[in-house]
Amino acid sequence: QVQLVESGGGLVQPGGSLRLSCAETSGSIFRTFVMGWYRQAPGKQRELVASISSAGYTTYANSVKGRFTISRDNVQNTVYLQMNSLKPEDTNAYYCNARYGPDIYWGQGTQVTVSS
Repeated sequence: QVQLVESGGGLVQPGGSLRLSCAETSGSIFRTFVMGWYRQAPGKQRELVASISSAGYTTYANSVKGRFTISRDNVQNTVYLQMNSLKPEDTNAYYCNARYGPDIYWGQGTQVTVSS
């Protein structure tokens, strides 16, 4: 069973940076997964922030292009989301996602709050 553990959320001022981490801890074949970060505000649908394929191809939501960077370490079984130039509208719960074929797995989420 795939297990995803997120960390790195917190409170940051506008213009600041945070790095989220998501570790796959069950020993599954991490390198075969498509990994992604999603975010969800209360009462709203969960939306894709960024994804990275097993080959390292990346996609980003238009709202974060140029500010966020997704990366993966297939030795540490971890995916990262570097978030720079944070804005108040980036305030959300952020969720790690792993996909392999029809199977989808989610982490428990980590809160990011951007406020002065």
